[in-house]
Amino acid sequence: MNGIMHLPSRRSSVWMYLLFVLLDCYLEAVSGQLSYSVSEEVNLGTSVGNIAKDLNLNVQDLESRMFQIVDGSKRKYFEVNLKTGVLYVNERIDREELCGDEPRCSLSVEAVINNPLKLYRIEIIILDVNDNSPSFLSASYLMNISENTAAGAKFPLHPAHDADVGKNTVNTYKLSQNEHFSLDTQKGESVNPELLLQKVLDREKQPVIRLTLTAIDGGTPAKSGTMTIIINVLDINDNAPLFSKTLYKASVYENVKIGTSIITLNATDLDAGQNGQVFYSFSEVGRGKQTDLFAIDEKTGTVTNKKNINFEDNNNFEIRVQASDGASSPQTSHAKLLIEVLDVNDNAPEISVTSLLNTVKEDASIGTAIALVSVFDKDGGKNGMVHSKISNNVPFKLESNYKNYYSLVVDGPLDRESVSQYNISITATDEGSPSLSSTSVIHVHISDVNDNKPLFTESIINVYVKENSPVGAVIKRVSAIDADIDQNGQMSYSFLPDNSNSLPLSTMVNINSETGDIISLQSFNYEELKTFQFKVQATDSGVPPLSSNVTVNVFILDENDNNPAILAPYSEHGSVNSESIPYSAEAGYFVAKIRAVDADSGYNALLSYHLSEPKGNNLFRIGTSSGEIRTKRRMSDNDLKTHPLVVLVSDNGEPSLSATVSIDVVVVESTADIQTQFRHVPVKEESFSDLNLYLLIAIVSVSVIFLLSLISLIAVKCHRTDSFSRYSAPMITTHPDGSWSYSKATQQYDVCFSSDTMKSDMVVFPAQFPPVDGELISINGGDTFTRTQTLPSKEKVRT
Repeated sequence: MNGIMHLPSRRSSVWMYLLFVLLDCYLEAVSGQLSYSVSEEVNLGTSVGNIAKDLNLNVQDLESRMFQIVDGSKRKYFEVNLKTGVLYVNERIDREELCGDEPRCSLSVEAVINNPLKLYRIEIIILDVNDNSPSFLSASYLMNISENTAAGAKFPLHPAHDADVGKNTVNTYKLSQNEHFSLDTQKGESVNPELLLQKVLDREKQPVIRLTLTAIDGGTPAKSGTMTIIINVLDINDNAPLFSKTLYKASVYENVKIGTSIITLNATDLDAGQNGQVFYSFSEVGRGKQTDLFAIDEKTGTVTNKKNINFEDNNNFEIRVQASDGASSPQTSHAKLLIEVLDVNDNAPEISVTSLLNTVKEDASIGTAIALVSVFDKDGGKNGMVHSKISNNVPFKLESNYKNYYSLVVDGPLDRESVSQYNISITATDEGSPSLSSTSVIHVHISDVNDNKPLFTESIINVYVKENSPVGAVIKRVSAIDADIDQNGQMSYSFLPDNSNSLPLSTMVNINSETGDIISLQSFNYEELKTFQFKVQATDSGVPPLSSNVTVNVFILDENDNNPAILAPYSEHGSVNSESIPYSAEAGYFVAKIRAVDADSGYNALLSYHLSEPKGNNLFRIGTSSGEIRTKRRMSDNDLKTHPLVVLVSDNGEPSLSATVSIDVVVVESTADIQTQFRHVPVKEESFSDLNLYLLIAIVSVSVIFLLSLISLIAVKCHRTDSFSRYSAPMITTHPDGSWSYSKATQQYDVCFSSDTMKSDMVVFPAQFPPVDGELISINGGDTFTRTQTLPSKEKVRT
């Protein structure tokens, strides 16, 4: 049977149209809900209505927007075809099982659709079909009626019960043909049959009368049930007991102790003796399950409960009671007892949760719905009024949809790195006295999104590597941390391309993308490369990926790998050089100056000069730092005419490297002899040629350039700021007393002069890397030196 939607456009008949219009207006006034109707016992899959069309929803969006029917009961009677939008029957529907004797039976379900979240309430009215026949409590009913009962007396009969409602319930009764009784019916909420005595009975003629009572319902086709009435005609007992009231009312709280007195009935009989004794009992007419809960004292008429009374099962009872006398043929009278059950707050609210999302992303926007919460309290009145709230401090809240239905939504920013799971405690409290409450805990897991980029612990990394270190050595391991997890926290390392860097970085170093190990691809030479810089980038595996970078400064540390080199005019070891001095030379006479250079820097380039003489010869000395050879004393007749000297030039490295040069010092008689040694050079006496002019111009130009360079260097030194002091180069300066000092205090070129008046040389020391905390060498006039050095303290040197 197709469902009928209560809309004005669908018409079947005038009265049904008016009924549906009134019902539709009522529902819209209350909650704006959709209303359908469907008959009970229809086949599974029967269409109820096109819910997508009636809610103005696009059928193609139902599946992607997770359209679903949420039913609070254990059985899901209805479901939606997401392809067509049709609401259909999913379970067998028995109206009598769902609603019992209620005249109106309906099921309320909720339709939920996401993106955005919308909640629709749908009421489905279950229409009764005539699938139950009327039935009596027993197949026969025995009655005792005195023969002197006057015509017109009425005797109530047990009504038939039909599980159907409305027109399908019991509508009429019929009594079999007889001469003494007719049937009278009392119509109210139900049709109650009564026997009406039309002709006085005569026991002597007919002591037993058998009648058949037929109950007929109003269904199409009609169904019926029968009961046999057996009437025993009794001898005369002319006074029946009389109740003080025809209707008794009483009230009792649910859950009272068994045996609690509820009410005491009172009936009197004017007869005397045995015929005047009154006995109380529940009438067989209308006797049902309610009489199993109660008992009546046959002598006192006190009604008590013999089982527990539950308001939620039944909140009122209607019981027929009777009073009979003690005659052999007792007469009876009847009354009605109404018992109202008063509610006690004995049921805590029940919380039902339907999850919409398994996990919630940490970037979920405020208002995102994650679950539907419904609260139900079986109690009535104030005891059934419930207030719900979240009892702990979480970034979620309950939004009321209607009555006791809520949506659990996000109410604040979420951060998985701070809290990865929330235990949301929802507490429902009724308004009873004392109030009852219940708590339900919802576990919400927060899923990760890539919202944290990798971070390095340092903004700049300084790496110190000794020159000549082996290829393939790990010079530094860089590492970054990422607060995200799983794929979002997996990082890879790479070099950040830099177009401004002219060095072939790819041939110098490599980086392990997984561990961050920086590996040298070549052996570095301090004399060729002192420092270089690059950037390392850490990138996570999120979508989209996030990254950060760090600057790496690599400083090459000098090693003592270069021997001193002797400068012209003297050659190194293997050939003999010659110098002459006069016999009259005084102590301190200047003989020669040995000059040497070292390609290394720092201590490794600090040279010292030593003199090797034949044993017992103490005529000459050499300046340890200047390389000047001078006489120690005047000549004597015992001295040799030729003195072979070997000069050893050593650097200050560890281990020290050296070079030697041999000089033969020849003693001549006079200064004139020294000069004649140079006269053997032939001199071509010619007029002033063009070549001489070019040489003169070249000498003057070099002199001018030298003076300009010297002035520029002095100016730079005077205006140098302290900001460059950290990366300063070694410096050697000459003091007024002739001593030298060596330090790494400024980054500049310094000019050094010998204190000798006869010969002067200039040595230019270049700027050096890497920076160190402090280093100083002082050379005094006695040709001795002291050294103080502090190596870098913040970074381990890579070898």
